[in-house]
Amino acid sequence: MIRFIAIAIVLFFYLIVGIPVLIVEYFVGLVNRRAKDYSCLRMVQWTFRLMLKIAGVKVTVIGEENVPDEPVLYIGNHRSYFDILLTYSRCRRLTGYVAKKEMLRYPLLRDWMKNLYCLFLDRSTPKEGLKTILQAIEYVKSGISICIFPEGTRNTGEELSMLPFKDGALKIAEKTGCAIIPMSMNNTQAIFEGHLPFVRKTHVVLEYGKPIYPDQLDKQTRRHLGDYCHNIIQETIIRNQSLV
Repeated sequence: MIRFIAIAIVLFFYLIVGIPVLIVEYFVGLVNRRAKDYSCLRMVQWTFRLMLKIAGVKVTVIGEENVPDEPVLYIGNHRSYFDILLTYSRCRRLTGYVAKKEMLRYPLLRDWMKNLYCLFLDRSTPKEGLKTILQAIEYVKSGISICIFPEGTRNTGEELSMLPFKDGALKIAEKTGCAIIPMSMNNTQAIFEGHLPFVRKTHVVLEYGKPIYPDQLDKQTRRHLGDYCHNIIQETIIRNQSLV
C-alpha cells in the first residue's frame, strides 16, 4: 500500500507543479516547437521511470535494437496501466498514445497528454473512430510515432491470453508505409491489477519484435494483418513466460 500511495503522491505533485511548466512550455513552443516537444517527452519519461522505480519493477528488455530511427506504429498486448509507463519511458522519438476518450475528463493529465500528441479514441460511432485513425496517420507522416493497444481494452483474462485485435488500428501503418513494431509484455498485471490496491515488486519482460512493413508482406498476409501481428505477440509472450 505504501508504494501505491507514493506513486499517487508523485503523480499528484507532478500535475500540480506541472501547471506553471505547461505555461512555460506553451511559450517555448511558440519559438521552438521541437524543443518544447522533446522537453515534455523527457520530463514525462523521467517521472514514469521514477514511478516504476518506486513500484519496484525490474524490467528485462529484449530486441530494443529492432526499433528503427523513424516514425513507427507500436502495438502491444495490454494487461496493466503500468504498460503505458513501461513502454513510454523507453520511446526515443516523439510518440503519441491512443487512449480512450474518457481520459479527457481529467484536467492537467489531458493537457500533458495533448502536449505529447496523444489521441482520444471515441468508439461511439465508426465515424468518430475514423477521425482518430486519420489524425494518427497525419502524425506519422509528420514524424511522430504512434502507440496503440489493438485489443481495445485491458485484458483481464489468463496471463498468457490475448483478446482479438481490432484491425482499424493497423490502417495507420498500411496508409503511411511505416513499420509496425510488436511489443510483447509479460507479467505486468502482477504489478498492480492482480492484487488491488497493492503495488508489488515485480519482474516483467518487454520484447520488441522485428519491424513489420505491410507493403512487404504477401497479399494473403496483408488481408489478415491483425491476426498476423496478434500471433507474433502471442507466441512471444508464451516463449518469454519462462523468463519471468
